[in-house]
Amino acid sequence: MEAAALVQARPVGAVYARRQPEKTALYRVVQEHLLTFEQQWTDEASGRTLPKFVTDELHGFMACGILGRGFAHLYCKGCREHHAVAFSCKARAVCPSCLGRRMSAGAANLVDHVLPDVPIRQFVLTVPFPLRFLLAFDGKLLGQVLRIFTDSVAGWYRKRHVAHGLPDGETGAVTAIQRANSDLRLSPHFHTLCLDGSYSPDRDGKGLMFHPAPAPTQADIEQLALRVSKRILRFLQRRGVITLVTPPGDNEVTVVPDETMGEQDPLLAKLLVAATTGAAPAGPVTKRQPIRIVLAPDDRPVGKGILCGQAHAFNLQAATRVAANDKPGRERLCRYILRPPLANDRLHILPEGAVRLDFKKPWSDGTSSVELAPLALIARLAALVPPPRRHLTRYCGVLSSHARLRSQIVPQAATEATATEKSEKPARKSKYIPWAELLHRTFGFEIVCAKCQSPLRLIALVKNQDIAKKILVGMHLPASVPELHPARPPPSADREARDAEDWPEDWLN
Repeated sequence: MEAAALVQARPVGAVYARRQPEKTALYRVVQEHLLTFEQQWTDEASGRTLPKFVTDELHGFMACGILGRGFAHLYCKGCREHHAVAFSCKARAVCPSCLGRRMSAGAANLVDHVLPDVPIRQFVLTVPFPLRFLLAFDGKLLGQVLRIFTDSVAGWYRKRHVAHGLPDGETGAVTAIQRANSDLRLSPHFHTLCLDGSYSPDRDGKGLMFHPAPAPTQADIEQLALRVSKRILRFLQRRGVITLVTPPGDNEVTVVPDETMGEQDPLLAKLLVAATTGAAPAGPVTKRQPIRIVLAPDDRPVGKGILCGQAHAFNLQAATRVAANDKPGRERLCRYILRPPLANDRLHILPEGAVRLDFKKPWSDGTSSVELAPLALIARLAALVPPPRRHLTRYCGVLSSHARLRSQIVPQAATEATATEKSEKPARKSKYIPWAELLHRTFGFEIVCAKCQSPLRLIALVKNQDIAKKILVGMHLPASVPELHPARPPPSADREARDAEDWPEDWLN
C-alpha cells in the first residue's frame, strides 16, 4: 500500500493526503505513450515483444496509487471518519513512490539488523562503456564481476592490516547495484558499504574484536582501482565475453564485446544498448569512439579527485566514511545507495511535448538537465527494470548469510540473545516495517486522522473494482480508473529510413 502525508504548520501531527499519481508528469507520459512504446518494440515478422517482466512493471505502475483499482479502508474511532489508501505496484525500477518505500525500508533494515556499530566506508565502482551492456544483459555475469570487486577490496583490507602490524581478520560489505546514471542512461555500477576495518579473535579467543583500518591514501585507492580493473578484464576475457584487440605499434587495446550475447533476446538487447549509449530510440543519437584501455606493463592509474582513482576506464571512489557512533549518518548513507533513479519533482513536460529531466547536481561541464522525447524516456525506464530473481542488494564477508561469524556481529544477534535470556518472545518476527512507521522514522511525523489526530485503524482491504467504486462514490473520492491512450500509427517510411541511417552498424560496441 502507499500513503503520503503532509506536515501542518501547527504541531498536531501529520495529515494524510492522497498521493494523486495521475497528476504527475511521469504518469501522464506513460499513460499517453505506453501502448505506442509497446507497438514500437514489437517485431512484426515474428510477433516477438519485450520480456514480460518489463511490460508488467510498466503496466503495474499505471495502477499504482489509483483508488479505483483497490484500496485499504481505514477508520478513525475518534471522529468516525473513513479514509482510503490506494494499493501500490511494488515496482523495482519505475515507480518513484514504491522505490522510495524500498529505500526507506531497506535502509532501516541495514541499520537495525545488518550493519554493526563500526566505521563504514563507501566504495563506488563504475565500469567502462563497452562493459555496461554486457553486465546489464547478463545478471549472472554482473554478480560474478561484483564478487571479484568485493574480494579485491577485502583482500586490500587484509594486506593493509598486516602491513601496519594489526591482526589479520575478516571484514564484510553490503552492495547496492544501481542501474542508472542521473540522466537515466543504463549504467550498472556498485555502491559498496564496507566495514572500515576487520574482525579478529580477542585475547581469550572467545569473542571478536574490531580493529579499525588506517586511513587510506590517494595512492592506496589508485592501486586498488588498478588491481580491480585488471582482475575484471582478465576474468571477462577468459569467459570469452570480450576480446582485447591491439592495433599494430600501439600500446592500447580496444574492448570488443561478444556480439552473440544479444541473440538470446534481440529486442531486449537492442533496448539495453540504446539505453546505455543514449542512441535512438532511447535518446538522441550519439556516436562514440571505441573505448581504448591502456594495458602497457608500466601503466599507472590516474587520480580523479580525493580518494578517487581511475584505471583502464574503471573509476573507483572511496572518500565517503561514516563514524561508528553516527547512526543517523549511517542510515542517510544507506538511503543514498538505495535511492530511486527518478524523482517526480525533477520531471517536467515541456509545451512542445518533450520531457525535461532535472539533475540533483550539475555535471562537471555544467549540464543541469536533459530533454528527451516521451518514447525515449519510457525506453530508458524499461531498460532499468532488473531481471526477475536477481537481487539488487548483495552481502559478502562476515555480513553474508552463510558467514560463520555473522551471528556474533550483526545487531540482530544481541536482541535475540536478550529475548532468549528473558524467555520472552520477540515482538515481531517479520522484518516488514509498516509504512506509517517508515514515515515516522524517515520524516519524523505520525499518520493520524486529519480532524481529531487519533490513530487510524485498518478495517478492510477492498480489491474488487466494482465494490471499490461504490464505496469511493459514497466517500466522495475519485472512483475512475485512468485509461491508456491508444497507440499511434508507426512513423512514415522516410522517417524510418532516416533513423536507420543514424543507427550504428555495430550497435554492441
